[in-house]
Amino acid sequence: MTDGEPSPSRPGPWQRAEVVELRRETATAKTIRLRLSRPTPHLAGQHFVVRLTDPDGYQASRSYSVASPPDESGEIELTVERLPEGEVSMFLDDELIPGDDLEVRGPIGGFFVWKGDAPAFLIGGGSGIVPLMAMLRLARRMNRSDLVRLVESVRTPADLYYSAELPGPETAVVYTRSTPPGTVRPAGHLNADDLSGALEADFEFYVCGSSGFADHATGLLVANGVAPSRIRVERFGPSG
Repeated sequence: MTDGEPSPSRPGPWQRAEVVELRRETATAKTIRLRLSRPTPHLAGQHFVVRLTDPDGYQASRSYSVASPPDESGEIELTVERLPEGEVSMFLDDELIPGDDLEVRGPIGGFFVWKGDAPAFLIGGGSGIVPLMAMLRLARRMNRSDLVRLVESVRTPADLYYSAELPGPETAVVYTRSTPPGTVRPAGHLNADDLSGALEADFEFYVCGSSGFADHATGLLVANGVAPSRIRVERFGPSG
């Protein structure tokens, strides 16, 4: 099982990125579309670092996964969760407007990537869906949705990122606190039944979420016979 912090993959120097679009995902999360001044190809699963600099020279930087699939547009999308007292995330959510510039560096990360060439089972918890969404979007763009399955665990319908785009035959949502009307599965934590159909197939597994969620999801996989070598894990912590 591959686990831990992504290692830099020659991310290159800092560059300017123009904000071209802002899109609300939930009450506390926003997607930021950026146009890079030096287009830099990325892989699904990688992240960029955003750096803010105050007039007095103080700097703060945070890492955010790329939600958009690899393409040649020179633009990327980052989905940022607004955290209380988060000096970077609060600014990005409260103050940023189209036309603003940000400093970014990336792409970074080499182990938690999917190149669209092998079956992948994607398991996300909350905001952990962001890099997995880049993988799902890549599969759909290639007309190879048959290669992926995505299961997202989220507390309530109001907490679900990409709610208009996510639904499809290759995706499922597990609600842990409350469910939308008409949902057959009762609210509850991710369980082995939610992974049915995947445990016997030849998937590589990508798990992304908090440490507690990652431990729970990987434990389910291993307990049901998945070799640890087939599981890649990225743990999300607060990135304020």
